[in-house]
Amino acid sequence: MRVFDCHSHWSTERGYIFQDPVERASQERIWRTAAEFQTEQEMADTFRRNNVRTILDLALTAWMDDLDEIREIHDYCFDVARQHRDVIFGHWLSFNPEIGKDGIREFERAVAADAGFIGFGIVGQMADGYPASDPIWDPFYKVSIDAGIPVLIHCGLTGIGQGQPGGKGILLDNGHPRHIDAVAARFPELKILAARPAFPWQDDMIAILLHKGNVHYELHGWSPKTLPPQLVRQIGGRLQDRIMFGCDYPVLKFEMMIDRWQGLGLGDAVLEKVFYRNAEAYFPGAALDS
Repeated sequence: MRVFDCHSHWSTERGYIFQDPVERASQERIWRTAAEFQTEQEMADTFRRNNVRTILDLALTAWMDDLDEIREIHDYCFDVARQHRDVIFGHWLSFNPEIGKDGIREFERAVAADAGFIGFGIVGQMADGYPASDPIWDPFYKVSIDAGIPVLIHCGLTGIGQGQPGGKGILLDNGHPRHIDAVAARFPELKILAARPAFPWQDDMIAILLHKGNVHYELHGWSPKTLPPQLVRQIGGRLQDRIMFGCDYPVLKFEMMIDRWQGLGLGDAVLEKVFYRNAEAYFPGAALDS
């Protein structure tokens, strides 16, 4: 079965999500996998070996305020993506909202860069106190609406800062699904992909999905074995057309995640929707011939 992965990260040293050695050490403690760098070719071959097309999240730029550094990272990633279009479908880009119009201009430049799908992603807990519902993000939402592309909004517990004193200053409430609900209500024409199981607010997230037709859900970062029963029930029922696969590679591995999804007892028809059919219908240009 082919896989469309809505959310993973770069495994190369230049693009690795955890540039901080302390955070790299926390990867093994939280996810039980070691941080190991690959070459660009090795990363692409990993995707091919697992029959995966992926959208890679560049959340490492969310803390940056040096536009030249941000642009350099984008250009590096886009150059590699152009060489491996069969497996790198595109990128989610993250910005520090305080860089203002420069961030918007760089987002617009990236959308026009012929480097595959480019979408805007928010990890509100990492954004210096600006959850997704804060109006500071509205210009990014408006660019996304005009371009006809979805946005990615993280929710639930984050591994960033987990176990550190003060959690690295992160407020977990900035990842509450209420912020997704507010954005979906304010911009009904905006396609929102909620990201990550919304622990500990899973029932809130289910309610938002049932209520807001412009919200879909990808479930990266957690083993499917840990998904609560009420969510698994909805994936096999009312929400089966709204749920998409996310791996969170290289923190989590494709072989494990695919195997554990297959162990949920959802049936092949639902798994096909989760693994690729829903995403191929959702993302512009993602559909493949049957």
